[in-house]
Amino acid sequence: MIEVIEKYFPDMSPVQKQQFEQLAVLYPEWNAKINVISRKDIDNLMTNHILHSLSIGKFLSPVDGTSFIDIGTGGGFPGIPMAVMYPECRFHLIDRIGKKINVASSIAREIGLTNVTFQHGDLSECHEKFDFAISRAVMKLPDLLKISRVNIARRAPRNAYPNGLIVLKGGDLHSELDGLRTDYLEEELSLWFHEPYFETKKLIYVPL
Repeated sequence: MIEVIEKYFPDMSPVQKQQFEQLAVLYPEWNAKINVISRKDIDNLMTNHILHSLSIGKFLSPVDGTSFIDIGTGGGFPGIPMAVMYPECRFHLIDRIGKKINVASSIAREIGLTNVTFQHGDLSECHEKFDFAISRAVMKLPDLLKISRVNIARRAPRNAYPNGLIVLKGGDLHSELDGLRTDYLEEELSLWFHEPYFETKKLIYVPL
């Protein structure tokens, strides 16, 4: 069931493999009760949601101790897959919708994740600083950049890229990118993953 993950991340530990296998069971079970993933897309969980989330890891390869805030995490994407893959990094998942945060926190607890925390509320209510803000198609890039700046730590970078915002997006992004009015890096996910789903998917990184 996790072959598509192993294909691109062959060095996973037995614990990580087990956790991804658990995600493949738990998300459909929870989704039948609380809709956190489109029901027509739940059969594509591993590729369209878990592997998609892990593209942030392919881009950054975060060093141990790196901290992330996942803005508008919904049911836990990209934060939970990233937390499984990078157990020595720290992830704070925030969302305005309480029932989605409850699903994400329940799933994290059931698979034994110890490097994640959860917050029900608006980003303005989070006063911590992180190395990176990550998000998955939550809002327009200029708006997300504006609200996330305050949560990015201003310190010397520990990773290959300076601290900043990393967003997963799809489709035509010209108007959003034009509205950024700052330097950014755009990566095609098809550089790393060869499934058809990724042909139109992109990662945008904005240093802050």
